[in-house]
Amino acid sequence: MRVQVDPQAGFCWGVIRTIQIAEENLQQGQPVYVLGQIIHNPREIERLERLGLRTITHEQLPEVVRQGARVLIRAHGEPPSTYRQAWQLGIELIDATCPIVAKLQERVRKFYLQGYQIVIFGKAEHPEMIGVRGVCNGECLIVSSIDDALQRVDLARPTVLFSQTTMDKEAFSKLAEALRQRIRQLVVEEPERVSGKFHAKDTICGQVSGREQHLRAFAAAHDVVIFVAGRASSNGRVLSEVCRSVNPRTYFIESIEELQESWFEGVGSVGITGATSTPQWYMQEVARYIRQRFGQSA
Repeated sequence: MRVQVDPQAGFCWGVIRTIQIAEENLQQGQPVYVLGQIIHNPREIERLERLGLRTITHEQLPEVVRQGARVLIRAHGEPPSTYRQAWQLGIELIDATCPIVAKLQERVRKFYLQGYQIVIFGKAEHPEMIGVRGVCNGECLIVSSIDDALQRVDLARPTVLFSQTTMDKEAFSKLAEALRQRIRQLVVEEPERVSGKFHAKDTICGQVSGREQHLRAFAAAHDVVIFVAGRASSNGRVLSEVCRSVNPRTYFIESIEELQESWFEGVGSVGITGATSTPQWYMQEVARYIRQRFGQSA
């Protein structure tokens, strides 16, 4: 049985940047805390915790003051209220917000100050959306579908449409088209390509949307696809469905323990891929386990 790890899978550059910032600060020997899970992958979190990183909640921020520790802002970003609270408490922040998320926050704030109705295609409780809501005082509509948008959006108001950075680009485009047909004054902040590169105003992460075509080809090239990601990973759910759309024998797992022997019976090739928060080292571990445990099932 042939087992291949997707060479294009693994951390996006925003996650790589955040992990590097965390590791550099941990090497200085002082305690480092992070507000919420640094990424949506339990295996990578365990590795960083062994290096000394500690995960805390916003309610625990006052406790950090007594320990003289620094607090890392993860790639998802934070609302302005978090920065104000840290300043009031005298806490040093290490800001590792993904630049694409920071750009989204900046543009949402710009249109909010101009009086636009802010509509965002996303998931209301996702950490990224909590930060974005903060820059417009919560005065935005976060919608999950066309039907949801048409029920809640004021079609008579000047409106701007954004997307959470990890949402599906095709679904966003369909939502944008539905609103264009109904809203006279609509601005759509959507990805544009200029000379093969993403335009500066992109708010959907190119490393999420750009992987879709590759994933379809990768999934079609194997009998079975094992998609490895944390269950809390938004882009993991999106990208796994991309694989499943061309290969129904796509199985989503968070850990090796979830693998089932029946998946590999009579199988000639297995493809292993994952989310932009899935480390390559863990996908390689999954591949080794499948070869050793199920390699003879074919």
